[in-house]
Amino acid sequence: MAKVSQRQVTAKIAPHGGQSSLILGNLPKFETFVFAQVSGGEITASVEKIYEGGKASPTVLCAPFDIGDITVTAHFDDDLVPSDLATGLQAKIKELRKYVGKAYYDVTVEVRDCDLAVKGTDRLYSKALLVGLTEPDGDSSSGAPSTFALTFSVSTVV
Repeated sequence: MAKVSQRQVTAKIAPHGGQSSLILGNLPKFETFVFAQVSGGEITASVEKIYEGGKASPTVLCAPFDIGDITVTAHFDDDLVPSDLATGLQAKIKELRKYVGKAYYDVTVEVRDCDLAVKGTDRLYSKALLVGLTEPDGDSSSGAPSTFALTFSVSTVV
């Protein structure tokens, strides 16, 4: 079985269909856009350890699990007019500002092969709430590409 490098794990987002048509109709679409980085989504459960009298080891009580926020990151372009589906990021980010905390997206994490063709869906976070928008940083002494990030709060992973 071949190992997977980090560059082979990417993400896509799409507006979730089960929200108000007023929001859904105005959300920026990222149909063919691929986010270069994805992080988060760790699954943890809080437990309670009870040390009963006279016992050296605790009894562990189970608890529901929680899924950490997912952050997707991509390289920024300053195109204000979406001339095709992969550009116009500045315009899309400008529009997204007013939907932080209000809009739901489906976040799909994909695993690609060595030719970067999609092998399959690794995870699907359905109805993830957009809770953060990190605008591109600037540094006048750097030639490194500028990035932006979107953070989603999730409740379930398929």
